[in-house]
Amino acid sequence: MKHISIIVPFGHCSVTNIEGTHHIFNEANAICEAMGKPPMFKVQLVGATSEVSQRNGLFKIGPDVLIDNVKKTDLIIIPAMMGDQQKAIEANQPFASWIVEQFSNGAELASYCIGLFFLASTGLLKGKRCATHWRFANEFRNMFPDVELVVEKII
Repeated sequence: MKHISIIVPFGHCSVTNIEGTHHIFNEANAICEAMGKPPMFKVQLVGATSEVSQRNGLFKIGPDVLIDNVKKTDLIIIPAMMGDQQKAIEANQPFASWIVEQFSNGAELASYCIGLFFLASTGLLKGKRCATHWRFANEFRNMFPDVELVVEKII
């Protein structure tokens, strides 16, 4: 069974990325179970605190587990983080070293759209090709000149 960690970041993020991803993986598990097969994924919302306020308090998300309690994961998914990207990076530093450690232990990494800024801030994308929303291409290139941004691609 693959362990999926969906990050619940601080600040203003796409709640849709979090809920939609959680739903898709769990729906895949439901299909497996309906076919008499075991679930393929253990899906967890992973946070740095036990409750995270989003959208200026409109939503509160209670992660399933805190980063300190996830010793091994197979896939980390980073949602899009809105607003000032430098502030989002700074606010979410508790996740950075955990992501690097998990990657060094074999975890795969994925980010939605401008979640790429945070992923790039870990240093793991140096010299790699990646894509983000075209609207933020210049800002991304200025912040991360050592990452090859391919704007003609959406994924």
